[in-house]
Amino acid sequence: MAEAAGPSSPPPILAKRRRVTNAPEDLDFETTEGVKAIASFEEMGIEEELLRGIYQYGFEKPSAIQQRAVMPIIQGRDVIAQAQSGTGKTSMIALTVCQRVETSLREVQALILSPTRELAAQTEKVILAIGDFINIQAHSCIGGKSVGEDIRKLEHGVHVVSGTPGRVCDMIKRRTLRTRNIKMLVLDESDEMLSRGFKDQIYDVYRYLPPELQVVLISATLPHEILEMTSKFMTDPVRILVKRDELTLEGIKQFFVAVEREEWKFDTLCDLYDTLTITQAVIFCNTKRKVDWLTEKMRSNNFTVSAMHGDMPQKERDAIMTEFRAGTTRVLITTDVWARGIDVQQVSLVINYDLPNNRELYIHRIGRSGRYGRKGVAINFVKSDDIKILRDIEQYYSTQIDEMPMNVADLI
Repeated sequence: MAEAAGPSSPPPILAKRRRVTNAPEDLDFETTEGVKAIASFEEMGIEEELLRGIYQYGFEKPSAIQQRAVMPIIQGRDVIAQAQSGTGKTSMIALTVCQRVETSLREVQALILSPTRELAAQTEKVILAIGDFINIQAHSCIGGKSVGEDIRKLEHGVHVVSGTPGRVCDMIKRRTLRTRNIKMLVLDESDEMLSRGFKDQIYDVYRYLPPELQVVLISATLPHEILEMTSKFMTDPVRILVKRDELTLEGIKQFFVAVEREEWKFDTLCDLYDTLTITQAVIFCNTKRKVDWLTEKMRSNNFTVSAMHGDMPQKERDAIMTEFRAGTTRVLITTDVWARGIDVQQVSLVINYDLPNNRELYIHRIGRSGRYGRKGVAINFVKSDDIKILRDIEQYYSTQIDEMPMNVADLI
C-alpha cells in the first residue's frame, strides 16, 4: 500500500494557502450576471460516457443552477453556488465530480462533505448512477455504519468519498483515507453544516488536504459565517446566486389551516389523512419528542405512518428511507433532519405540523414536494400566535400563502 499522506501532526491550517486579504463584508464576488448560462449538457464539453450516464439517469437538460455552475466547477474554479433544494444540486455535484476525476488513478480525488448521513449516502448513489459508464468508484463514509467496511473500501481504492465530517475526519486520522491526491472539496448545504457546529471538524479535514485544492461551496443561504469561511479558504470564488424571490419553487401551492390551539392540529391531520395517502406526504415537527408522540397517536388511531429522526439507529433510519422510497409507506413524520436534500420523487405534499423555527428551513421543507419543477402542495398548521411567523415567511420569500380550500385533494 502507498504510504499515508501527511505527517502525524497536520500542517498549520492556513500557512500554505490563500491570498484573500479583504474582510468578509467587502468580498467582491462575481454573481450570476458574470456567468454564462449553458443550455445543454453537450455544450459543456462533458465526456461522452458521462453524458450517457446523465441521460440514463433521466436528465434531458441542465437546471438553472447547473447551466451556470457546471462550467466554472469543471474548469477548476472555486465556486459558491447558492441554490435551494430541488434544483438539481446533488446531480450537479455528481456530474462535476465525475468529469474532474481521472478514473485511471485509483485514489481519492474528490471529497464531498454533507450535514446528514442520508444526504451523504444519496450523493454517493447519484455519483454511482451518473458515473455508471465511466466505472467511477465512490464510497460514503458516514457515522452509524461499520468502520471496518469503510476501511476495507478505502484500502481497496475509490475515486470519490461522500461523507459526514466526523467519520471522514476519523478515516483521515487513521490514515485510511489518503488525502494527497484530493483536488476537489465540496461542502454541500454548508449553511446547515455551520449551524450544526461542524465548523471545527471541517477545518480539521481541510488541514490535511493538498494546497492546490479546488473548493466548491453549496448553500441555500449565505449567512455571515459562510462568507467568513470563504475568505479563509477560497481563491477568487465565482459566486452564483439564485435570487431569494425565485427560491419558493414555482409549482408549489402553499396553504395554511388556522388551528386555534395545539390540540386541534391532531384532528385536522386526521381529517386530511385520506388526502395524504393519495400521494406520498411528509409531515414535519420541530422536535424528536413531537415526532414520537404524533406517530404513536396516529397509530393508536389506526392510521399507518412511519417516522424518522436523528436519534434513531442508522439501520432503522435506512430501513425507513428504503420503505418510503419504494412507496411501501406513504406518510412519513420527521424532524428537519429530513428537510435537506433528500429526494423522493413521489412526494407532492408536505405538512408543517409545526411551523419551522427559522425562515430558511421553510424553503428546505417545502422543497421536498414538487422537486425539479414538479407540482406540489404545502400545508401549514398555524396557531393564532404563529400568524406573525407565517406573514414573515411570506414577506421574506415574496410569496403568497392562502387559506386551504375544501378541494385541496384535487390540487395534488
